[in-house]
Amino acid sequence: MSVDGFAAPAWFGLLAAVAALAADYVLAQRRRRRHALRFANLEVLDSVAPNHPNRARHLPAAVTLLALVIFTIGLAGPTAEAQVPRDRATVMLVLDESLFMDATDVPPSRLDAVKAAATDFVKGLPAHVNLGLVTFAGMATVLVAPTTLRDPTLRSIEQMKLRESTATGDALAAAFTAQQQISVLLTGADGPPPSRIVLLSDGRKNVGREVDGPAEECRDAGVEIDTISFGAENPGVTVDIQGRPVPVPSDPATMQRIAEITKGSWYAAPSAQALQEIYDRMGGQVGYETKQVDAGKPWMTLGTALSLAGAALAPASNQRIP
Repeated sequence: MSVDGFAAPAWFGLLAAVAALAADYVLAQRRRRRHALRFANLEVLDSVAPNHPNRARHLPAAVTLLALVIFTIGLAGPTAEAQVPRDRATVMLVLDESLFMDATDVPPSRLDAVKAAATDFVKGLPAHVNLGLVTFAGMATVLVAPTTLRDPTLRSIEQMKLRESTATGDALAAAFTAQQQISVLLTGADGPPPSRIVLLSDGRKNVGREVDGPAEECRDAGVEIDTISFGAENPGVTVDIQGRPVPVPSDPATMQRIAEITKGSWYAAPSAQALQEIYDRMGGQVGYETKQVDAGKPWMTLGTALSLAGAALAPASNQRIP
């Protein structure tokens, strides 16, 4: 139970009351002995009483007094230094909901696989990390601005629906802009907050900005992009668009290039290991700071245990001769 200081040291004034109780107990024991010797038949007392006094009878009082001292320390608000994660890290989750994600080469479909992987990612993310959400098809939409609340993101993931076209570059640009906006608010003395973008897509782009530009902007700002690819490169994979089959092979090369530009990580397929590696990389980036935190709970717990022990010992150690 490490202690570096106290938040309310005035509570130590109660130790005077504890000392008074201890002194009163000692005086009471002396008065009791004098009264016993004054009125007892010493011949009978010597025959029934032990030669040595039972010192164990003082144990309940000693334990109770010690519990009061421990409680007083707890009330004084002991504090200790602790390493706590900074509440400034930001992650933007970018999800592809284009019609190409209706392909079933990742069962039950690419979109359903994205939803499942994104949900797992959100639920496993440390609570202190700010999380935002961007979904995209022909245009990108910032559905959730970075926040430590998780329910808005989980609801938005569940409500994702297929839309036409794929503007991956626009989605990365939207995520980067949202991240920069919150960075202005969270920037401290040690610089802007650590930030990452996590992109889940099949990699195919057919409208909007090229991906290299937004990726380079992220790189220059120190924002890494981790990418997870969905689907196979097989040109035989098709989806039905306006009544005709359209080939929709995935484009893992683009996903890999995005990650490489920003010095992030690329994963060929969704997996628990991929998510864990992203968490680990992010954990090393978040950083920690030293704060004084409340250290009173162990003292209050010990005080309660000693009080219960004192109460339990009292009947056993203070028996009387019938």
